[in-house]
Amino acid sequence: MSSPPRTFRSRLTAAWSGFWLVPAAFATGAVLLALGLSVVELRLGLPTGGFLPSSVAGARSLLSSIITAMISFTALVFSITVVAVQLASSQYSPRVLRTFLQDRVTQAALGTFLATALFAMVVLAALPAGPDSRLPELSLAMTMVFVLASSGLFVYYLHHVTTVMRVSHIIAAVGVQTRRVIEQQYPPGPTSPAPTPLAPPVQVITASVPGTIEHVDLDRLAALAREHDCVLSVLPAPGDFVVAGQPLIAVHPLPGDPPPTTVPDDRACLAVSLGVERTLGQDVGFGLRQLTDIAERALSPGVNDTTTAVRSVQEMHDLLRRLAARPRHRLFVDDPDGTTRVRARTQDFDGFLAVAVDDVRRAGRDQPRITRLLDDVLADLRSVALPEHLPDIARRTGNPQE
Repeated sequence: MSSPPRTFRSRLTAAWSGFWLVPAAFATGAVLLALGLSVVELRLGLPTGGFLPSSVAGARSLLSSIITAMISFTALVFSITVVAVQLASSQYSPRVLRTFLQDRVTQAALGTFLATALFAMVVLAALPAGPDSRLPELSLAMTMVFVLASSGLFVYYLHHVTTVMRVSHIIAAVGVQTRRVIEQQYPPGPTSPAPTPLAPPVQVITASVPGTIEHVDLDRLAALAREHDCVLSVLPAPGDFVVAGQPLIAVHPLPGDPPPTTVPDDRACLAVSLGVERTLGQDVGFGLRQLTDIAERALSPGVNDTTTAVRSVQEMHDLLRRLAARPRHRLFVDDPDGTTRVRARTQDFDGFLAVAVDDVRRAGRDQPRITRLLDDVLADLRSVALPEHLPDIARRTGNPQE
């Protein structure tokens, strides 16, 4: 299967959120630092006072021991991380793995151990051959600094990994990430007017490969629409899964204008990033989905952990309360003269309630704590929700007339 087209921005975002970037940066920096010190070593002097080895053989033995220890540390950190990921996948939800992989402390620990080992390797390779040759004292001192930093970070990492594996921390971390997306995608303000209907499409662009909608680049689509003097509408919403050949973007003519020129499929598809899994870029529902998965698994007969489910519902209560007090988000781009250029589908409040309330109520229908808590959540949402969201809440409280 061919990979979906990706823009430079989407590749940069994927790299920044990936697990490998920080360790790679640490390792590269250590190698460059070791090479740089080897260049200026002969011009600088560093009094060691007997702290560092005074012979080439002693320095070689010290560096060899450091390299061996750091490789063992690196293997241990990697093993602990794999165990944490496996536990999170089996006990909580496979969708929370991204929280572990994006943890900067784990990445920094792995990167520091790799950097220490690589730095020591470069210094070991740069040691002079003669027994009476001058030692690279500055490089040896910097190696000891790396060792001390690695030792301290290893102790902190053991504390940190036991913290992030707790379910309360996982739930809170998902909540923090989702609140950040809500602030970006659902800013407070007046309710937007209903969009004007678009003319029937004259061209439909289909997805070339299957995948999940990760990000819609509205600016790129707007520039393409101005170039071809048309209106572009993205049919699926962020978080939706599309199959190859499914309609992805529709091309509409402007009111009163002749049909636009043909929009290139490849350029249009490049503005809609597809991936193999959902992300929190523009997908607020994915945060609620993760919390709901944790609650449903906690309520399953094999686990029967109602307290964890209650904690998940409490976190979703905070997210839903923020969403209920904000107008429906609309993804669109208009020209200064009011000409519509881009329209995109968004997730609605009813869909959020379906995930956070309906699914959990179905899984916890035999748990009075869960049913009472969900009723209290809905009652609180009714007190703060905008009028446009009240019908969605009323359908779940037995008051459909609202």
